[in-house]
Amino acid sequence: MEPEIVERVKQTLSQYKARQVETTLKLLSENNTVPFIARYRKEMTGNLDEVAIREIQDEANRITKLQQRKREVLNQISEQGNLTPGLTKQINAATQLQQVEDLYLPYKQKRQTKAEIAKAAGLMPFAQWVLQFPTTGIEAKAKQFVNDEVADVSAALAGLHEILTEAIGERAQFREWVRRYTARNGQLTSRLKRNGESLDDDHVYQLYYEFETSLKQVSHYQTLAINRGEKAKVLTVKIKVDEDAILQYLNFQLIGRHHGPAVEIVTAAYKDAYKRFIGPAIERDLRRELTDGAQTHAIQVFGDNLYHLLMQAPLKNHVVMGFDPAYRTGCKLAIMDGNGKFLAKQVIYPHKPAPTQKREAAMPAFLKLLTDYQVDMIAIGNGTASRESEQFVADAIKQMKRPVRYTIVNEAGASVYSASSVARKEFPDFNVEERSAVSIGRRLQDPLAELIKIDPKSVGVGQYQHDVAESALDEQLDRVVETAVNQVGVDLNRASVELLTHISGLTARTATNIVAYRDEIGTFTTRVQLKKVPRLGPKAYEQSVGFLRIIGGKNILDNTDIHPESYPVAKQILNHLNVTLADVGTSKMPTGLPATELATMSQLFGVGNTTLTDILAGLQRPGRDLRDEMPAPILRTDVLQMADLKPGMELQGTVRNVVDFGVFVDIGVKQDGLVHISHLTKHFVRNPAAVVSVGDIVTVWVLSVDEDRHRIQLSMVAPDD
Repeated sequence: MEPEIVERVKQTLSQYKARQVETTLKLLSENNTVPFIARYRKEMTGNLDEVAIREIQDEANRITKLQQRKREVLNQISEQGNLTPGLTKQINAATQLQQVEDLYLPYKQKRQTKAEIAKAAGLMPFAQWVLQFPTTGIEAKAKQFVNDEVADVSAALAGLHEILTEAIGERAQFREWVRRYTARNGQLTSRLKRNGESLDDDHVYQLYYEFETSLKQVSHYQTLAINRGEKAKVLTVKIKVDEDAILQYLNFQLIGRHHGPAVEIVTAAYKDAYKRFIGPAIERDLRRELTDGAQTHAIQVFGDNLYHLLMQAPLKNHVVMGFDPAYRTGCKLAIMDGNGKFLAKQVIYPHKPAPTQKREAAMPAFLKLLTDYQVDMIAIGNGTASRESEQFVADAIKQMKRPVRYTIVNEAGASVYSASSVARKEFPDFNVEERSAVSIGRRLQDPLAELIKIDPKSVGVGQYQHDVAESALDEQLDRVVETAVNQVGVDLNRASVELLTHISGLTARTATNIVAYRDEIGTFTTRVQLKKVPRLGPKAYEQSVGFLRIIGGKNILDNTDIHPESYPVAKQILNHLNVTLADVGTSKMPTGLPATELATMSQLFGVGNTTLTDILAGLQRPGRDLRDEMPAPILRTDVLQMADLKPGMELQGTVRNVVDFGVFVDIGVKQDGLVHISHLTKHFVRNPAAVVSVGDIVTVWVLSVDEDRHRIQLSMVAPDD
């Protein structure tokens, strides 16, 4: 990477030490992945996490693009013969792309404007003369420029006006000042468009029929909602600003103390320049900045929610039934063993309009499945007929002689998965709904492994996701998935191609080859066998192997997050502590070693304290899963109806989505309740994500219930508080 870019990144991201930035960029340039650097190169980066590494990476990419654009602009202006030392200095000093574009604007090739026509007609010298503010002789001077292309004095003055107006409108200094002034003092307004209400039957945009707020204070979700209303032709959106103050600035810059007939000409030109060029351009720029900021924020919210959704605690070693509810077509059931292996499927018809005979047969068939396969957990999809199915399941549980519990699972995206090529390959003989039942059940057993098969945009945790740039959203969600998968690690002998594809250093091709080689040999018994996988070279092995676990293999270290490059050190540590490989993960492994002992070992084995601590953690807890520390799903045995809810009632629920204005909580009834941002805590909250995350188990109190509108208002603040 160019030294100049590295220096600029260090200047921009001054919160990081220069060495951290230099090392991170060097590691990235050597094709190391972000998860690998964050996990196995902590000593080199000063313990930077994925977020910091990506911030450095993104800033380097931004500056690289900026430098490239500067070179393009300089070359194009130079080819025109208009490049001056002063302009070169200004362009090179620019820190934002907008500044470069403003400086380039006067030299940018454009369609033939009235000003260009006037220049071609020879009126440029006339404009330059007028800008010297002569005290007399404007019309006399204009006569000198009458020719075959300039019919008379009026035409000369009109051409003069166009040249001056365009020149003023394109001056970078003026645009920069007006942009800053408008950003500080402007107001974003939206009004109901004529006949707009007829396009807003549900009054979705009613809040914005008469809306006005400072550009500095407009919320991200307001920006996206207003944009959507404008696109739907319901709203008219404008930026209001004190134009007199702007015109006064232009007057001061262009006219100052000058007087005479030229003042009137220049005044008309700068007013027209603001009206036609500067004002509309600045409004577009600021609207775009608002939108970009709102989209970036919405993408971040989606990413945060997705991360917490993927990191929900798995329900391990339970026989689970996936229950995909429906009315007419029947409820599809699928049973998986404790490892997620499919065991059985069936369709029952417990709900109307199914015939009475089928409805009566549903309960015995259901109870038989629970008994025959020793099902102890039931995952019910939250789609159509979900709550009727919940009542059916609760009635069945009461008839069981052993404990069976259920939970409602968000089935968003299950239908997308069921119709996908991945699902068809996994269950070629199943119909779409039967695949959905499997997916719903596995989401409870291992949310990460199952949700990874679905387009992240389909999992139902976004905020205005359809209003953001799809490519940027996809990039962010891919990063989130990559982070989650690598933080957890995968079982090399069970992981799907889809899961392996997100492992550091692997591609779809190498992931496919791993699974094919696994099928060929039966199971991996050691990490070293990965080196025999076709097309998985030394770099891919280095980047991926630490995130791939082998349970019950030949080497207990293969079931830890210790990288094979550190195995020699790990064995030295075991010898130093007077324990063996057989003691790894047992009570014989020492814990809570004093800092002095860690310092001694660090010096003795030539590894940093952070790496040493990580190795010790791996030795103490092989097979550890970060998700085990997350809240477990709420399991129920009976049904709660919306009609049962009363103000003041205390309940436990699961956070399903976090948005700017609050959080949606599943409390076990058909409709998720909303905890408005003002009811999250007793104190002011700017960002709900700072208080709760998707998957959190929270205690809430019912504020109000509107059954007609299917709305439940909740609070996370106890009534007494």
